[in-house]
Amino acid sequence: MRKVKVFAVLVFGLGCLTASAAAQATLFMEEPFGFFGSMNPTGHAAVYLSRVCAQTPTQLRRCGPGEMGVVISRYHKVAGYDWIAIPLIPYLYAVDRADEVPTDPDRATIERLRDQYRHTYLADMIPDEPSGEIPHGEWTQLVGASYDRKIYGFEVETTPAQDDAIISYLNTRKNSAHFNLFFSNCSDFAREVLNEYYPHALHRNFVADTGFTTPKQIAKLLVRYGHEHPDLHFSAFFIPQVKDKLGHSTPTRGVLESLVKTKKYAIPLLCFHPWVAGTMGVAYLAMGRFNPSHYAETVYDPREDLHELPQDLLADRHPARVSTP
Repeated sequence: MRKVKVFAVLVFGLGCLTASAAAQATLFMEEPFGFFGSMNPTGHAAVYLSRVCAQTPTQLRRCGPGEMGVVISRYHKVAGYDWIAIPLIPYLYAVDRADEVPTDPDRATIERLRDQYRHTYLADMIPDEPSGEIPHGEWTQLVGASYDRKIYGFEVETTPAQDDAIISYLNTRKNSAHFNLFFSNCSDFAREVLNEYYPHALHRNFVADTGFTTPKQIAKLLVRYGHEHPDLHFSAFFIPQVKDKLGHSTPTRGVLESLVKTKKYAIPLLCFHPWVAGTMGVAYLAMGRFNPSHYAETVYDPREDLHELPQDLLADRHPARVSTP
C-alpha cells in the first residue's frame, strides 16, 4: 500500500491554489456502518469538488487561495434541504484543521466535536432542542464521516468552465428535500452531478441493482469511464476510518450482492426459493462484481500529510450561516 506524498496531496486537495493546477470531481463511495448499514449495506455516496467552495451550505462559489473545496450530498430530513455542502476537513473529521483530529477518539469525543461544529457553523440550520440539548436526527452525517466509515474516492479532472457550470446548476435549481431511498437517494444525486460534468457517464443497473442507483454501481462506471478517457487522468484512493472504540464499517454492496452475500437474506432465499437465489447469483456474477480495493490502493490521510504543509496555506474558510427554507 503506497503512502501519498505531499506533492500528491497538493494535486488532490489544494488544486485551487494556482490557476494552472488541475481540479477534480471525486465520487466518495462510503462504507455502511451500524444497524441501518447491516440492514441496507449499500453505503453512502457524496461528491467532493476541489475547485468549488461554499458561500453558505446551500450556495456554491469558486474557491479562493488555500481553500480545499466541498463535499456535497443528498440527505434525508436535514433542515429541509435536498443537498448540503460542507468543507472537506470538517466533512471528514468534524474539526477545522487536520492537526485537530483526535488520534484515538471515543464516541463521546466524536459527539462533542460534531456538536461543536454544528453550534459554530450550522446552528441556524440545525438549532438546539427547545430544552437546549443536542438535536436528534441525521444531521450528524454532515460532519465527521471518517469516524464512521472507510471512504473510497474515484476522481476525474474537471475544467474551470465545468466547475462554473455546476455552481450555476446547483445554485439556481430548487434545493428542497425530496429524498427517496429507491428513486432519489444519495447515489442518484451523485450520479446527477457527475453526469453534469460528463453526460451519460453514469446510469442505473437494472440487473445487478434491480433499477436502483447504488454507490458501488456508479463507482464501477466511473472507473470504466475514466479508463476509457485517459485525458481525464482518472485516479482512485481511500480514506481510512479513524480508529474508535465502536468497531469498523463494513464493505459496500450492491442490491443483488447484498441478497447473495448476506446470510440473513441468502439462507432463507436459498431454502425457500432456490431458483430465484440461483438467478440472482448468476446476475450478480455477470454484471454486479466490483472490488473497489483493486483500484483504490493508495491511502489519502490528511491527518498525516497535511501536517507537513504550512498551515497558512490551509485557511479553509467556512461558509456563512444560512437559515432553513
